[in-house]
Amino acid sequence: MDDDTLTLLRLQVEWGADEALEPEALNRLRPVEPVRPSVRPPISPVVAILAPDQPRLTPAHRAQDLAARATTIDELRAILATFDGCALRDTASNLVFAEGDPASTTLIIGEPPGREEDRSGHPFAGADGALLDQMLASVGLDRQKLLLTPLLPWRPPGGRPPNAVELAVCLPFLHRLISLLNPRHLVLFGGSAPRALLSPTQTRRRQIPVWTDCRIPGLQDPLPSISLPSPGEMQKNLPLRRVAWVGMRLLRRAVDLDEQK
Repeated sequence: MDDDTLTLLRLQVEWGADEALEPEALNRLRPVEPVRPSVRPPISPVVAILAPDQPRLTPAHRAQDLAARATTIDELRAILATFDGCALRDTASNLVFAEGDPASTTLIIGEPPGREEDRSGHPFAGADGALLDQMLASVGLDRQKLLLTPLLPWRPPGGRPPNAVELAVCLPFLHRLISLLNPRHLVLFGGSAPRALLSPTQTRRRQIPVWTDCRIPGLQDPLPSISLPSPGEMQKNLPLRRVAWVGMRLLRRAVDLDEQK
């Protein structure tokens, strides 16, 4: 053992190395053989098979699904009464659903419920309803022999116009109502109903009302529809009653033709 090796050994003893870690002494001065890298087998990729995430249904999708399940008007009303996907339900006082004769060939669709409709739970209530009754009576029609419904089943807070989300959630129920009733004519009062059910080119206000085709999801053929000022508009702007009078006469003629068939 040379002096350098002996000096190194003494230094290790002074540092506390008082025992060997290997069964046999390790010759650290021997030539080191190069380490050959071990060849590992290729790792096969592991593909995780995961079930596709079920998409979370939006309130509008839920409304479409639930509305499609209704096979009768009563079922549709019951579904609406328990539907919790529209915030309007939380602020409204009552659900406002269709009323009248389900066998009628004419469906009258009004604006979203106002204050009187919200309080009573009936469509076309209060002063607006009284004016509508007078207009119908002027051409020999009775609301009890027709079917009336608002555009939405709940009143927007403060009577504001419905937004796009609220329309997307509520329209599937109205579409299903129309599909179940399958009327021959639609009468659209106000501006909201035509905008929601007709194309933009069809919603331009005309001086003389005319029948316009309205396409409803669930129905193969379009329905003739006529757009008239709302009773509320007519109370504020009396000349609009002349426009409504023309529309009432067109409706009367259409009803007479239905009775002849």
